Amino acid sequence: MTVVARMQRLLLVFIFAPNLSAAVSVFTPADNSIVVSPVHYVATATTSCSAGVAAMGIYTAPYVLAYNVNGASLNTYLTLSPGTYHTVVQEWDNCGGATKTPITITVTGSTGVPTSKHIWIVTEENHSYESVVGNSKMPYYNSLASKFALASQYYSNRHSSLPALMWLVAGQSVTSDNYTTSCFNVDNVVRHLLLKGFTWRAYEEDLPYAGFTGLSHANYVRRHNPLIDFTDVCTPSQHLNSVPFTQLAKDISNHATPNYAYITPNMQNDADLGTLSQADGWLAKQVPKILALPEFQSNGDGILFIVWDEGQSGDDRCSATVSSGCGGRVATLVIGPKVRRGYKSKVLYHHQSLLRTVCNALAFSKCPGAGSSATPMSDMF
Repeated sequence: MTVVARMQRLLLVFIFAPNLSAAVSVFTPADNSIVVSPVHYVATATTSCSAGVAAMGIYTAPYVLAYNVNGASLNTYLTLSPGTYHTVVQEWDNCGGATKTPITITVTGSTGVPTSKHIWIVTEENHSYESVVGNSKMPYYNSLASKFALASQYYSNRHSSLPALMWLVAGQSVTSDNYTTSCFNVDNVVRHLLLKGFTWRAYEEDLPYAGFTGLSHANYVRRHNPLIDFTDVCTPSQHLNSVPFTQLAKDISNHATPNYAYITPNMQNDADLGTLSQADGWLAKQVPKILALPEFQSNGDGILFIVWDEGQSGDDRCSATVSSGCGGRVATLVIGPKVRRGYKSKVLYHHQSLLRTVCNALAFSKCPGAGSSATPMSDMF
């Protein structure tokens, strides 16, 4: 018997069924929430019927059954046009009973990158995709990859730390000098953050004090901190936004985190000089603090990227679409309440794709460098 036929039979005998206790728990979307299409539905059902739950379904309008499945749980995406929907998630049990939970949602016109005022970026160093994804020495990282979205065809534009990282914030290499102390008058993400009136900070582990412009201190190196190399940041009013990583805990406690946060672990904790186990331990300790923030709860707009600057030495893979150079295949995670869960993207991406995604999320009027023509990572949402 088909699912629909079973549900019709159950509905016909419902009036003769005993008064059973049942419930439908909808985990996402939240009631009265604003969402983008496709809309992610996750729900489970319970019943006191001894024969259990027969099926579950989603109504997008009265008598419009948009989705149904056998069993006591559902996890699916529905493509819906913009508008307000009074949806119903329903279960039918094997004793003739039925229970429903109404969920009202408003679907926005955008089917791409959702808007956000809370962007977070964590950069890691010098490891290719295969050395990270599925590696038993990185259990926390891989737990995030299985829970959220992973870009499996993401290629760094080039080797060498600072030039590679510049693609994430300026959409071009900017310089080939890893030891520069210059301030470049080049379009960059901070310029557009300031135009929008947004706040930003670079949280740098082992930075000795806010505004430090030296090449290194302890396990901090300037080449891993690309935001301080632009004229927009070298001004007295902005250079103090490059702060020690310890400031993050204070900002979280004071509810003062910025709209755009760029986080650099030190060279022991970003897998540059340290091991992948060390990097994973650092992420396991620090990332949950970020994911506990309000913007990463069910109705939040937070987006966290964990990205590797380049592949390991000798990994010169790139795609035919890249003319700027080849930095190897790297793993990039996209994390947040509006991110597709358990998703593995096969779309070709590069660092300027991540930059373009940030530009779209923050609704910039334009995007720096190659970000202006890059494909946003819209399938991750």
